[in-house]
Formats: sequence, structure tokens, C-alpha cells
Amino acid sequence: MTADNITLTGLARKFVLDQIIDEESAKKAQVYAKENNISLITHLVNSSMAKAQDLAFSAAQEFGVPVLDLAAFTLEMQPEKVVDEKLVRKHRALPLYVRGNRLFIAVSDPTNINAHDEIKFHTGLSVDAVLVEDDKLSNAIEKYLESQDTTMGDLDDADLEGLDVEQQDDKDKDVNTSDTEDAPIVKYVNKMLLDAIKAGSSDLHFEPYEKTYRVRYRTDGILHEVSKPSIKLAPKISARLKVMSQLDISERRVPQDGRIKLKLSKTKSIDFRVNTLPTLWGEKIVLRILDSNSAKMGIDALGYEEVQKDLFMDALKQPQGMILVTGPTGSGKTVSLYTGLNILNTPETNISTAEDPVEINLEGINQVNVNTKVGLGFPEALRSFLRQDPDVVMVGEIRDLETASIAIKAAQTGHMVMSTLHTNSAPETLTRLINMGVPAFNIATSVSLIIAQRLARRLCPNCKEPVNIPRETLEKEGFTKEQIDTGFTLYSPKGCDKCSNGYKGRVGIYEVVKITPTISELIMSEATSIEIAKQADIEGFNNLRKSALVKAIEGVTSLQEVERVTKD
Repeated sequence: MTADNITLTGLARKFVLDQIIDEESAKKAQVYAKENNISLITHLVNSSMAKAQDLAFSAAQEFGVPVLDLAAFTLEMQPEKVVDEKLVRKHRALPLYVRGNRLFIAVSDPTNINAHDEIKFHTGLSVDAVLVEDDKLSNAIEKYLESQDTTMGDLDDADLEGLDVEQQDDKDKDVNTSDTEDAPIVKYVNKMLLDAIKAGSSDLHFEPYEKTYRVRYRTDGILHEVSKPSIKLAPKISARLKVMSQLDISERRVPQDGRIKLKLSKTKSIDFRVNTLPTLWGEKIVLRILDSNSAKMGIDALGYEEVQKDLFMDALKQPQGMILVTGPTGSGKTVSLYTGLNILNTPETNISTAEDPVEINLEGINQVNVNTKVGLGFPEALRSFLRQDPDVVMVGEIRDLETASIAIKAAQTGHMVMSTLHTNSAPETLTRLINMGVPAFNIATSVSLIIAQRLARRLCPNCKEPVNIPRETLEKEGFTKEQIDTGFTLYSPKGCDKCSNGYKGRVGIYEVVKITPTISELIMSEATSIEIAKQADIEGFNNLRKSALVKAIEGVTSLQEVERVTKD
């Protein structure tokens, strides 16, 4: 059947009359929908030929059916287990609520009479349809099915069974307990891991309490609850995760660190860093998703301002010196370092790293997992590196004077050294090293660049809306008079079906300070971090607050996020 010799009928004709689509497109869409056995409305929305809202209102006029905005509907009101999951998927019909013997369902296509009949037959309830926008319906159905699937029932998905955990070694080969071989538990844990990957989360928290158990994901820097299994399952979930990460399942009194390599297919696998913590009511287990691709994104994707990027690249080109990256846990320090290492990773360069544990696996870099139990700490690894003819050395974290001293000596003897520290800002990093006991003259001569960073949530480009803020407030927030006079538009989050509360993804906010001769003199005189910060400001190095405000001016993030991640 071709589009030329068909007559438009029903909804397709109505959409043409309402000028939502042209006749030619309608004919092609009608043929395609019929051949592929899908709803005309779904096809039009998926192929971006028409807006879901326009289609919903047009269909409502034709069939005399009310329209509901799913964004305004409280999903907690939905009845549980009334309609079978297969029927929901088959007919794209979402149960909304039950009133007496009447079931109200949300559909995007009012012509699907089969849905009414089949759901009525299976439930024994009278069915009333309510029209909704097709794109919102798709998301709502997925959320509904996920919420119905958080208990241990019906987890017989072949995908979940097929996941393979790659063994690192054979130390726990003989582990065999009924706790860990419970098939529903295996599927449940696999589902939680897969869902976290799909949601783009960075961490998973498995938390036992006295009467409840909950699973939380950290997505775009914010924690949210996703599942509440029975507290009785806590020991089994804990045992399963410990077996996967090759930890001692009999040891529940001390924290343990491990790693999971989850094979999704023959070519793709995802790494997780695992840490257990004995709490009052059992073991809390936190998994960090390690993404090797994040280091390969390139420096442009990280969110550096042009001047800051140039400073970083210039420091990487130096034959020796020390680059320090600082910030709290989860602020993207490792990604910044590995982005730099990836730039330096050439056949002519010998690169060695010592980490606890190795988070990102990169070909061409010699990576060492420090293991204090066997006497391989950061100082020991560093000493060994210096006998290995290195060009670039990366230390996961400077925690003590010994590590700091060796790293600084390496930077003074013709090596490029990169490392991280847990401090709030670049000037505070310098005073922290002095407080550790590193002589001021050594810091002044070895450190070449300090990067302090935070991660702020990106505004969703689809739904962000402009906001008017008085001049006095803008000045109070830290915007300069020049910036205000030039004029700019600030945006605030709104929230849509394509994002999470108005935000989607994250952007780096950086304070990049080059150690200039003047700052070196201040370090030598053991100046305070406040004095160093003033000098850095005079020399034109934006602090975190100023960098964050630039991101707000560019419309990348909101003023609320600036407030959340930086201080004035």
C-alpha cells in the first residue's frame, strides 16, 4: 500500500483538518502505523511530526473524551496489581484509579477499543478512558511498572539472569551459601544495578534500619529513594553483594572494600567500587559506578572556561611540576586528573598511577592499586615509581606528610606529578600542605597549578524558564556591576518528562590558580589562605563562586544551584 492511493480516515483526517500535520505526511504516517501495527499518535510523536499535546486535544474533541495532564497527577494514587503488566505494555493503557467498580485508564489513542474490552474482561471492572499526551504516557508507564516491580515477585526476566559477574581471582571460589544462591535475590540485585546504570546514577546505597530497608540512587548529585524491600531480605542482599565483590561474607564487624565487574554483554562491562560499613542494624553497602568513558570525553566537555582550560593545558605541557586537584568526595577530581593523563598518554611518555582503588581503567597507563595490608601504601608505590624511569606520576590522594614529601621531591627532580587533596578551595590547599609539615619553600618551588572543583546540576534545555531577579539581589549574590549593566538572563528549573526536577546532567565549576611569582612569595612567607585568595583575585583567577556565576549567566545552571555548591 502506498500513500498516494489511500483515503484519510478517522484521526488522521481530523489532524489534517486541525492543521496539526499536512495531508501528505498524514497519509505516509497512516500507512507506516498500519504496516508496523502501532498507534498513529505514537508514531507521530516518536518521529517528532507533531506535538503530543496538540494531538491529545484534537483527538479529545473528535471522541468527546476528557484530557488529563499526567504531570499534575499524583502517581501514588494508582492502584497496584489491578491490570496485568503485559496488558499495560500491549495496549499502552495506564491504570489511574479505581472508584467503586469503575477503573479509569490513561490512553493516548482513543480508537483502541480492544484495550477497553480486554482490560474489562481481565479485571471484571467497568473501564473509562482518559486521554493523555503520548510522550508523558510512555514515561508514566515505565515508572508505574518499575514501582510495581520493586518487590521480589515476578523477577523472571531473562536479561537479569543472563548478567555475568567477572571474577578477578579465585580467592572466594569455595563460597557456597543458601543466602547467596537465592535466585530472586540475584535477579533483584542485578535489576538494581542495571536500573542505576540506565538512570545515569553515580552511586547506589543499600541501607538497613531497624524496621525498614531502602535502596537509594545518587543521580546528578542528589540522592533519591528507589526501592524498599522487606527488612528480612537485608542479610541476603548484603551477602549477594559481598559475593559479587569477592569480599569475606562471614566478616560483618569491619568495613571492607571490593570491586564488581558486571558484564552486560561480550563487549560491554561496567565496574563498581564497593564499600561495606557495619551499622547498628546491619551492613550498609555503597557502590560507586566507575565509568571509563568519562576520562575520554576530552577537556572541552568538562566545563572549563577558556582561560582556565589554557592554564590547565599549559601546566600539562611543563616537563616537571605538580598539579593538584581539590574538592569534596564525588566532585569529579579523578575525571579531571584522568582527562589530563589521557592528553599526556602518548607512546613517548611513561605514566604510572597509584590509587585506592583504581577507578578508571586506561590503556597505556601503569595503574597500581595500593594495598596497606601487604605494605603497599602511597609512599611505597611512589618510591617504586621513581625507580621505574617515570615521566608522569599520579598519586590518588595526598593524605600524609610522607606521601606529600615524596611527591614534592619527584616534582622537583624533573617529573610531572598529579594528585588530589580534600580541601575547599585552591588557597586552602597551600595552607593545608604547610599544616601537614611540608616546608613552605618546597611548596612554592614545586606546585605549578591548583584546581578546585564542584559539580553543579545542568538546567534542562527543554523546560528551563527565564526568571526576573532585582538588581540589589544580583549584587548581593556576587554579580559585578559590569555584568549587570551588560545584561543577561537567568533561568530557573521547571521540570518536564525529559529531566529530573528541571535538571539533566552536571557541569563542572572550577577555580584554577596558577602559582605565580607573587603567590610563591606569599607561600614562602607562610601567608594565610585569605591573603593568598586576595592575591589570586587580583591576578584575575576566578574563585568557585565567580566561576559558578558565569555558568548561571550562560544559562547552564540556576542561581539555586550556585547557592547550593558554592559559598560567597
